[in-house]
Amino acid sequence: MQEQYAVIGNPIAQSKSPMIHGMFAQMTGQDMLYSKIEGALGGFAAAVDAFRAAGGRGLNITTPFKLDACAYATQKSARVQLSGAANALKFDGERVLAENFDGIGLVRDISQNLHSPMRGKRVLMLGAGGAARGALLPILEQVPLELVIANRTLQKACDLASIGAQQGRVRSSGYAELAGHSFDLVLNATSASLVGELPPVPASVFTRCSLAYELAYGKGLTPFLRLAHNTGVKQLADGVGMLAEQAAEAFAWWRGVRPDTRAVIEKLTVPLV
Repeated sequence: MQEQYAVIGNPIAQSKSPMIHGMFAQMTGQDMLYSKIEGALGGFAAAVDAFRAAGGRGLNITTPFKLDACAYATQKSARVQLSGAANALKFDGERVLAENFDGIGLVRDISQNLHSPMRGKRVLMLGAGGAARGALLPILEQVPLELVIANRTLQKACDLASIGAQQGRVRSSGYAELAGHSFDLVLNATSASLVGELPPVPASVFTRCSLAYELAYGKGLTPFLRLAHNTGVKQLADGVGMLAEQAAEAFAWWRGVRPDTRAVIEKLTVPLV
């Protein structure tokens, strides 16, 4: 009988995870079934209980359930404990293991696929929600010169910066205070691009930027990437590589073999300019 895995979110129809993990299973010869679950808002635990009762072995977690997944778990990795968010669960009897591979996928895509290491760089991350929380520790582990977290609600940025304060040089900022400052790498971890909006970031942040990275994927030239392009940033990227790399990490965690991500990235990539 095929072992069952799934992705849970709301909405979930747009998820590419079944296609990605189907490709990974074919590449590595794994006999597994991967599906989508649309969890009811407020009904995460009930949906996971039902999946486990039906023999489910592991889940990917997407919006808006990453904090719920952290709360549901009985055993949490250091990344999950630090961020308070999980994007993958593994079921082992009564134990529910939680991991967060979002940041690992992001860092691996930037440093290896895009050849843009973060060490010694000034990094700006827009947003302080679940995606930013998951990226915090892996980014700081790359030892950037500084990580600045900007958010519409400054207190959320302050809270997230305080979580990472013992791990590296990190500070918070409002958007208006970014005027006149520039960064080597700018990451958009807000949800603005999902609805075709631009975070209120001043164009000056891109003055010396070598890479503008949009964590959303499949949206083409988003308002964030368009602003970066118009300001002269040479390298633009969306979250396709991050998606593939975090999926490969989860696959390896579940199945014990890490698939190559190149074919998935090629299949999902859309033109940005």
